[in-house]
Amino acid sequence: MGEKITAAKAYLHPFEEPPISGTRGSGAVFFSGCNLSCVFCQNEEISHNCKGQEITPERLADIFLSLEQKGAHNINLVTPSHFTFPVLKALDIAKRTLTIPIVFNSSGYESVSTLKLWEGYVDIYLPDFKYVSSALSKKYSNAPDYFEFASSSILEMLRQVGDLEYNSEGILKKGLVIRHLILPNCYKDSIEVSRWISSNLSGDFLVSIMSQYTPNAKVSGTELDRRVSTFEYKKVLEEARALNLNGFMQQRDSAQSSFTPDFDYEGIF
Repeated sequence: MGEKITAAKAYLHPFEEPPISGTRGSGAVFFSGCNLSCVFCQNEEISHNCKGQEITPERLADIFLSLEQKGAHNINLVTPSHFTFPVLKALDIAKRTLTIPIVFNSSGYESVSTLKLWEGYVDIYLPDFKYVSSALSKKYSNAPDYFEFASSSILEMLRQVGDLEYNSEGILKKGLVIRHLILPNCYKDSIEVSRWISSNLSGDFLVSIMSQYTPNAKVSGTELDRRVSTFEYKKVLEEARALNLNGFMQQRDSAQSSFTPDFDYEGIF
């Protein structure tokens, strides 16, 4: 990606965690590009192929305000870190009148130094925590150092936003929500993710365990070419419950491609 903001969709997204999407939807802006190369990515069209339209910070600020006017509970920045400086400029413009929380929606593969630039702008951090195993993160995301960066970044995110806060509607105003996607044949690493969270984080935060993994053409014929089994799903949830992790446990029927948005430039032009 270049220096200019590139985005593929901005709309009221209904499929985030309940206290983020709420009843009216999260005002999600899907940025093009990603700092990972996950073979199973459901947003490959924009993350790997970089489909998108260049926009100015001024236009992005207008998009934020338009989403608020449409009823968005928050502004949800999906994979924004490689556009940090122009997006922060857009927030500086919009925040003169913007009143809803800002969500930083991330793969978790971030540097602490970059996250520090976002301090004071972000109300809710929504990172993935994909792996503990460097072998798995190298194999599936081309990032053998994923755990090193994700673990330190999540600690920094929690430091910045602190404990959970909700508004009168039960919608999250502030806090940390960590998401973990269970992968086929990787449930033991999922358990290690839960154990790390339990051992290293304190305070009030949420964990969202997701079973929505859906195979794509890139994993055809590999060990990832199936959905998560009932056995794998139950083993991960049993450990999360045993560790008293607070949050959400997604139903297995969510493993459908229909949950992936159509990146049709809605709300961008």
